[in-house]
Amino acid sequence: MARFIGVDLHPSCFTACVVDAKGREQFSDYKLAELDKFRQSLRRTDLLAVEATTNTRFFCEQIAGCVKRVAVVNPRQFEVIKRSSAKTDKRDAANLALFLSKGLLPEARMKDKEQAELSSLVQTRDKLVKQRTQLLNKLHAHMTAHGLRSKKEAYASERGLVRVLEEPVFTAIERVEVEVIVAQVRSLNTGIQRLDEEIKEHGPKLEGHDQLTSIKGIGSRSATILLSVIGEVEDFSDEAKLASYFGIVPVVRQSSETEHHGRITKGGSKLGRTTLVQCTLSALRYSPYLKKFYDRIKARRGAGKAIIATARKFLGIIYQTLKNKWVFADFPNFVLAEQ
Repeated sequence: MARFIGVDLHPSCFTACVVDAKGREQFSDYKLAELDKFRQSLRRTDLLAVEATTNTRFFCEQIAGCVKRVAVVNPRQFEVIKRSSAKTDKRDAANLALFLSKGLLPEARMKDKEQAELSSLVQTRDKLVKQRTQLLNKLHAHMTAHGLRSKKEAYASERGLVRVLEEPVFTAIERVEVEVIVAQVRSLNTGIQRLDEEIKEHGPKLEGHDQLTSIKGIGSRSATILLSVIGEVEDFSDEAKLASYFGIVPVVRQSSETEHHGRITKGGSKLGRTTLVQCTLSALRYSPYLKKFYDRIKARRGAGKAIIATARKFLGIIYQTLKNKWVFADFPNFVLAEQ
């Protein structure tokens, strides 16, 4: 008979709750270094549930082949653990085992290792770019305070940074701050450039990269970001599920016969959603179909809602392209390349 095992996983230890066919619970505490001991207690017929966390992939790789199936649980959706009045490691593990036995766990998707690594890499790049933007804004504020007018983008280049350092208007204290900011911007530029090189090298190796870059409006880096967010397109039964995953569907509130559609949920990856909107704005310049759709929505509901609606439509095209492995010879006219 299958046993149901819930694992409350931490960085250095974990608690396991084993529920047998008669519903009896047995708890065990392990150090992460004791994984061999835990593996020996497992059976090939066991079903195991563990929350998605930073070391879940490592844990799953270590027990691969020892159990029948591993369910990786989305902790944000598994509210039972969060709202439990008696939140302990044992209770969390028991809840995982219980809901696994009932088939009620909200499972998270585990992307393959390459997709996960590139996803982490593009997220780090996004953080560095935002940090650089904050520092460039600070430099711009210092220049403006002394009556020196210029565009913020001018300081992103090495030439612009040198010009800032050569300005004689700063006080001694200001100069120290400016020099530190410039040093940090230079360091960030180096890091971003290195990440860009990795994205450029490994992004095209992702399945679906050729399909997405054949869509006018999606460049190589954007395709890599979108693919790292989507993972396996087969995980989504239709384009509506993918749109929900991107958080680009409206919140629906229903009571009795009243149904209200609000703003988009903004769930999932913010970077993926931002990249999708940026690609949509670019694709509008090339696709008469998308432009006509955008103009029609804009006339009725305004530019903001129109671009979100068009991004949702564009995501549907992305879904069908990946699903059917299309490569466009002429995207604006929806002409496919000969296979």
